[in-house]
Amino acid sequence: MIIVQLALYCALFTLMVKLGVGSSALNGLFFYPKPVQERVYALGLTDRETVGRRRKRFMSAFFAVMAAALVLIIRVWNGNHSFRDAYWQALLFLEVMNWYDGIVIDRLWVGHSAFWVIPGTEDIPFVQTWPQVLKKRSVLTAVWFAGAAIVAGIAALI
Repeated sequence: MIIVQLALYCALFTLMVKLGVGSSALNGLFFYPKPVQERVYALGLTDRETVGRRRKRFMSAFFAVMAAALVLIIRVWNGNHSFRDAYWQALLFLEVMNWYDGIVIDRLWVGHSAFWVIPGTEDIPFVQTWPQVLKKRSVLTAVWFAGAAIVAGIAALI
């Protein structure tokens, strides 16, 4: 059952990203490295304020939905009532999501889809290299130990 839940959680992650960018990669410009962002601004395709608003809107909705889904999976679907059990399950989900994001979303989807190429920026690398993915995901692996405690605390309190 946990494999199905992990797959559904990762599918929700993908859906949230797709809904966030809609029909244009420009809607997700905040995901891109600074050189790409600066080129897009110079080309006049969008501005910093618009990107900032989109980032805040997306990140707020993304974290709220992903956290709520995780709490529901842990507490309601799996019936975990103790902090300890909720913590280990939250950690598993957050770590799988972390590496899913780096490998499947960043390297595979973004790295192999023309959708993510913004016209006028084709000459600027925007996909993370494997060493960058490994570094970022390793740092986030440590961060999620704290994040799992927050999720577990919420799950145990409700």
